[in-house]
Amino acid sequence: MEEIQKAVRLMEEHKTEEAINTLTTYLPEADEEERFTIAELYIQWGMLEEAKMVLHELIQRYPKEQELKVMMAEIHIDLDEDDEAIELLNQFGPEDEDYLQALVQLADLYQAQGLYEVAEQKLLTAKQVEPNSAIIDFALGELAFSNGEYMKSVPYYENAMHHQPVIGDIEVATRLAEAYAANGEFEKSLDYFQRVEEDNPDVMFRYGFVAFQANRNDISIKVWEELMEKDPYFQSVYPHLAQAYDFEGMPKEALEMAKKGLEKDEFNKELYHLAATLSHRQGNKEEGYRLMREAVALDPGYKEAVLFLIENYKSDGDFEAIIELINQLISFGEEDPNYLWELAQAYEEEEQFKEAYEQYKQAYPSLKEDTDFLKSYGYFLVEEGRMKEAQQVLSEYLSIDPADTEIEDFVERLKEQND
Repeated sequence: MEEIQKAVRLMEEHKTEEAINTLTTYLPEADEEERFTIAELYIQWGMLEEAKMVLHELIQRYPKEQELKVMMAEIHIDLDEDDEAIELLNQFGPEDEDYLQALVQLADLYQAQGLYEVAEQKLLTAKQVEPNSAIIDFALGELAFSNGEYMKSVPYYENAMHHQPVIGDIEVATRLAEAYAANGEFEKSLDYFQRVEEDNPDVMFRYGFVAFQANRNDISIKVWEELMEKDPYFQSVYPHLAQAYDFEGMPKEALEMAKKGLEKDEFNKELYHLAATLSHRQGNKEEGYRLMREAVALDPGYKEAVLFLIENYKSDGDFEAIIELINQLISFGEEDPNYLWELAQAYEEEEQFKEAYEQYKQAYPSLKEDTDFLKSYGYFLVEEGRMKEAQQVLSEYLSIDPADTEIEDFVERLKEQND
């Protein structure tokens, strides 16, 4: 045992190699008790393969020693050797002291392999042995929840909470709150969130989010403001709190919160979009446009931001801005036929008819089933004096919408004029 103590001292002095060599050299002459101690040290030092070799030999000598099998199973689990762990744990019977632990570990392993029914059976067997075990009820609740059976998880969580409100570092009330929220029962979820004593930022965020889903913006705002004081760098809270302020008729606070969020996360396109929308709505159009262009600069494929810019530029009659924007998007490789159509219309408004015609032609193969596009393109061609093309395009329109008698009459007049 002196050599083992020497190895421990060497490890404490950070002389790792000497410590390991001391144990390895001593191992062949160590007795069974010392070998068990060496295996424990190997596990403690992360030398799982070495520990496994020692334990394998001890298990062969003492096959009825369940503690050895438990240790070996845990090593197999840590090494992702699930099949070997399952084989060992299935050797435990009701008469064994570690039977319950083995059943719970088996359930975890089967669940990891996607064998939910087998995992549930192991836990139900354990519950028959120990009906009032909070750990087993909690495990059954976790299994049902992970399988999307939210209401099935509730009675298990409630039983667990009755016997042991905190399991590991988890308040069971948070699980009940999440289960009810996942089932759409937000009021019950909020009841359980209110019972949670910990001020974990993730839990606080979820509490606020469930309140937000339940249209309880008063609760959302209160909880999220507390969360921000606790952790100002919890970035997910900023856009949601800004929206809660907005929904509560507090637009200035909403915009201020969105801008604070951008100070913490300058690459958040959704925050730029939100801040831009709020600025624009509050009459500061230029700032709104600037912020929305930042969102597009971060992600040229962010269509929601692009469409905001196009629609509002259109409302302002700023067709040059639309032309500049869409040409920039095209240069970035954003290929959307609707952008080409918007570009064609912007060129048309700017009386750049040649460019408009080119964009209509490019958009046509992708939008030839779109009646609005065909009507727009057809009228443009008429204005440009391209009557035969106009007849063809408007005839295609009528093949899709034959009930439009106005266009039908218009096409007939075009044919008469060109005959």
